[in-house]
Amino acid sequence: MPHEDYDLTRLNAARLVDRFECHESLASTNDYVREMAARAPRHENLLVIAEGQTAGRGRGGNRWWTGPGSIAFSLLFDPVARQIAPRHFPLLSLAAAVALIETIAPLVGQEEIGLHWPNDVFAAGRKLAGILVEALADGRHVLGIGCNVNDWASDAPPELAGVLVTLADLSGRRHDRTTLLLVLLERLNDALEVLGRVPESLARRANELCMQHGRRLTLSLGSRRIAGLCAGIGDDGALLLDTPAGRERFYSGVLLHEARD
Repeated sequence: MPHEDYDLTRLNAARLVDRFECHESLASTNDYVREMAARAPRHENLLVIAEGQTAGRGRGGNRWWTGPGSIAFSLLFDPVARQIAPRHFPLLSLAAAVALIETIAPLVGQEEIGLHWPNDVFAAGRKLAGILVEALADGRHVLGIGCNVNDWASDAPPELAGVLVTLADLSGRRHDRTTLLLVLLERLNDALEVLGRVPESLARRANELCMQHGRRLTLSLGSRRIAGLCAGIGDDGALLLDTPAGRERFYSGVLLHEARD
């Protein structure tokens, strides 16, 4: 597959972030941004893009495959500077998922696209993108997004066969990644602005896009395992599970298993 450079002139002219870097390869964009944070001004919105990652990370120690032609980036920002209250930080990954879905949905025709709480975007029943939000000690956050765009599921490692899908697979064509990234950043800024003003509105939109309604889920919280039927996403971003003990709310955890009831 030929190398595709981002149009750095267009990215700079858009001024959607204060500063950006584009790298051929990084171990992990999130790890790199965490290191850069020590030297970045607190007010600075820093975007780091990588053509490839050798050790991309997901939640719960999972690895993220970055195929050639995908989009992988991390954004350093201060949620409080965007008027987002700390109690609403659990909604950050959902805000990113909403922004990503609304960017991608017009490009996939009639294919079903939505989110899996708390940080995955699925299309046609397979994983299209992952989101990883990490808090720094000073309150700033690193928001990482990996989205399969112009790569192909057939090129993924064998253990991912049948698990993931790409935008090229879904649409049958390649896409201008610069345009896609600019639209996504605009929608992400919009979603974060909504999160600061009317967080319950953002949560309700995430609930509309949640594809897990009515599914039996198993959530891992350390040594605890909780199973129940998904009742959607609450106005505060919590995963709602109907368990034998009644409806419970969860703000973190790793989903271990999904199956239709």
